[in-house]
Amino acid sequence: MGPLPGYIQQRNELFDELKQKHASELQQKDKPEIDIEIIEDNKDPVSMKVKAWETTPAHLLRHVDKGFASQVVVAKIEDELWDLDRPIEKPCKIRYVPFSATEGRMVFWHSSAHILGEACECHFDCHLSHGPPVEEGFFYDMRIGEGEAVKENDLPPLQDGANKVMKEKQPFERLFVTKLDLEKMFGYSKYKMHYINSLLPEEGSTVYRCGTLVDLCRGPHIQNTSKVKALKLMKTSSCYFLGDKDGDSLQRIYGVAFPDKKLLTEHLKFLEEAAKRDHRRIGKDQELFMFDDLSPGCPFFLPNGTRIFNAIQSFIREQYFVRGFQEVQSPNIFDVDLWKTSGHWGHYETNMFALDGVKAALKPMNCPAHALVFKSKERTYRELPLRMADFGVLHRNEASGALSGLTRVRKFQQDDAHIFCTVDQITKEIEDCFDFMSHVYKAFDMDFTLLLSTRPEKFIGDIEVWNIAEEKLTQALNNYCARTGRRWELNPGDGAFYGPKVDVDVYDALKRKFQEFMNGEVASKVAKEEPQVEETTPARSKEPGVGRARPVMEHFAGRWPFWLSPRQVLVVPVMPALNEYVEEVQAKLRARQIFADIDISGNTMPKKILRGQQQLYNFIFVVGAQEKESGTVNIRNRDDQKTQAKGELIPLDEAISKLVELRDQRRLVNSINVKGASVGGNSANGVAIEEALKKAEAKVAELTAKLKEAGLGS
Repeated sequence: MGPLPGYIQQRNELFDELKQKHASELQQKDKPEIDIEIIEDNKDPVSMKVKAWETTPAHLLRHVDKGFASQVVVAKIEDELWDLDRPIEKPCKIRYVPFSATEGRMVFWHSSAHILGEACECHFDCHLSHGPPVEEGFFYDMRIGEGEAVKENDLPPLQDGANKVMKEKQPFERLFVTKLDLEKMFGYSKYKMHYINSLLPEEGSTVYRCGTLVDLCRGPHIQNTSKVKALKLMKTSSCYFLGDKDGDSLQRIYGVAFPDKKLLTEHLKFLEEAAKRDHRRIGKDQELFMFDDLSPGCPFFLPNGTRIFNAIQSFIREQYFVRGFQEVQSPNIFDVDLWKTSGHWGHYETNMFALDGVKAALKPMNCPAHALVFKSKERTYRELPLRMADFGVLHRNEASGALSGLTRVRKFQQDDAHIFCTVDQITKEIEDCFDFMSHVYKAFDMDFTLLLSTRPEKFIGDIEVWNIAEEKLTQALNNYCARTGRRWELNPGDGAFYGPKVDVDVYDALKRKFQEFMNGEVASKVAKEEPQVEETTPARSKEPGVGRARPVMEHFAGRWPFWLSPRQVLVVPVMPALNEYVEEVQAKLRARQIFADIDISGNTMPKKILRGQQQLYNFIFVVGAQEKESGTVNIRNRDDQKTQAKGELIPLDEAISKLVELRDQRRLVNSINVKGASVGGNSANGVAIEEALKKAEAKVAELTAKLKEAGLGS
């Protein structure tokens, strides 16, 4: 590495100067004794007196369990995350946050992004934009030169640079800097200046230094770079500054880091499995959906994908009916006055598709439309609760750089509903929604957690109504969790601008959290004596994706349960002479609305079966002359290796009846039982044994007759 550019040297010299001034001021501060309390799970609190502006949370780690202390990333003083080496300022309660906690990982990965940022500045002489933690690691955006891009051969030296920073045990130094000094410190960078001028308060903000990197950052951070024991750069991509296609094109480098090398090894294995489950890969392999540049961000659901979509929609529609919801359809285009009245225009205008030449926009959500339906006539309290459901198409003007598979799109549908009810009915209705949601996710074999998101800083409506709404949601959560043994958590300040909500985090087979599904948003737009609006979806994505398509797709890894499967049965003939019977079998299956394909190509039978197995058909029916003559089929089960050879012949009509039962009961196990015989199940094969005995007896009778003919029998 050569000498640092002049602007970096000047930035760092200013930091040193201000740091020295701060240290001198800290030295002069009074350091009175204050009372603090250390809180540790499953232990009595530890109370003690310490010196303010001198004692740090790191000094107090000796008072917690040694094993736990080794895992601690950051402290939490009251509700604020706090650097371990930052002096305590006033009486407080202190908790410690380990890497295993979400907050701990986010801090750890944020610090790891700074390590990457330092390596990038030294290697590229680049202008850094921002480097946040994300769900599975971190990234840093940067400008490395006009038209230049990060190349594959840049990653090894960057990895070496990051490893060097980790070994040097560089401390993370925190410093508050006035806005004027921030402008001097980062005046060379248009990106940092944007954040300074548009995001920071007038009094200024904090910066952090590790090694040669000084970065604009609120923190907090780990103590020093040696806490990172394993860091791996994962991939690179291009992006736009602030996600604006008209902005500068930046380079983004992704990475992940851990406090233990074993954790990195486990994570890489996890990523291998996750890659196999990637919904974009499954969507292509199974021909479920596609995109086209002529309609960016708007998925085309192909026949197979539409089959899954319709199966899910039918399931939800059935549940809506059973639970007393009435389905409606509303227009796609509304005058912008509606969105101004609802409050969406002021908060959401940039994410809406406005139509040129008219004061109208495509709807991004259904709430105002349902409100119009509700107020279209005089209502009485006897009509309440009025439960309204909608599967309408929605559009949101997502930035092109944010579009990703089905995770974030511009056109989508969701199973969206609103409940109009009295204040006294809210708690019961929300509880019923939780039961609804639980039923839905049980059908997909997915688990979930509940979070109550309360009033944000920017909101509309009366605080009194907000308080009532939050109280009702809390009561509903307590009642539901008491009945089911579940727990819920508080998520302060993350409610919608128009009302508090319950966020539902859903987990797939790999225990990944998908998006943050919402249930039970209670709008506080109306006075408390009027009907309240309660928004509920069994599983609507907070991200503008396509309902639950992506999480369900990756949860099952393309091995769909029969009721969801777009490829339920493949019928394969032993020889071409049986093609007519194959078509007859297919027709009978389709008559019962079972998705049945046939393979009467010129390939050999083993190749046809192999192709069906690769395409993950739930069942493969193999038919020969014997099956045709007896009106039966030989069934191979995708999930049962024991059925992958010729087995018992099953009457076709009975097999179809059992498949219909498997579908309609929405069972997750891919198994049918016919006459006591199990195709993919674990029950005893009584009929098979009985028929084997009959065949043996017939064979004995045949041999006896031959012996008699030869004069050898009695």
